[in-house]
Amino acid sequence: MPEVEVKDRNNKVVEKLTLPEDVFGREVKPELLHQAVVNYLANQRQGTHSTKTRGTIRGGGKKPWRQKHTGRARHGSIRSPLWRGGAIVFGPQPRDYYYKLPKKQKRLALKTALSAKLKDNELTVIDNLNFEKPRTKDMVTLLKGLGIDGKSVLIVTPDKDENVYLSARNIPGITVIRAVDLNTYELLAHDHVLMTKGALSKVQEVWG
Repeated sequence: MPEVEVKDRNNKVVEKLTLPEDVFGREVKPELLHQAVVNYLANQRQGTHSTKTRGTIRGGGKKPWRQKHTGRARHGSIRSPLWRGGAIVFGPQPRDYYYKLPKKQKRLALKTALSAKLKDNELTVIDNLNFEKPRTKDMVTLLKGLGIDGKSVLIVTPDKDENVYLSARNIPGITVIRAVDLNTYELLAHDHVLMTKGALSKVQEVWG
């Protein structure tokens, strides 16, 4: 069974926890992780891109010059795609990029990502992340004490914690997320995952 050390703010081990094989002991499948990441990024796209066709661009109703005897090429509109300022051929139009992955596949990808982080020693569990008040300096000190400063870190909390969020939001590369909002993309996009003991229990409860 996979195990993880629980540390305090001074980077000292206070206990060891046995983790469920179903969530943290999965075989890493790169193709599954790739599908989950592509799905996440596709669903973030707004799809509001739009280019004008000959039917939507303004002007060009009058023939620029007569058809014959000018010595110039034949043209019917100054909004032809051949002209500067003209229409766009086969340009992007508004569309919805959203699509669903099978629920089982999505859950398996998340478990695979968690297993990969544990195997690569990129998961740190801390007993608590209590801040009396929002202070960026305290968060920087904490990350430095745990030896994960200078990295992109995903901080996972059991519930919404305003003090943790406000303490971390000005630090480049740091993201705070609730355990129930955890997803494969965020796990893979960060070098390290910092999870509270409470968040770890929540992850096992939700995804186990």
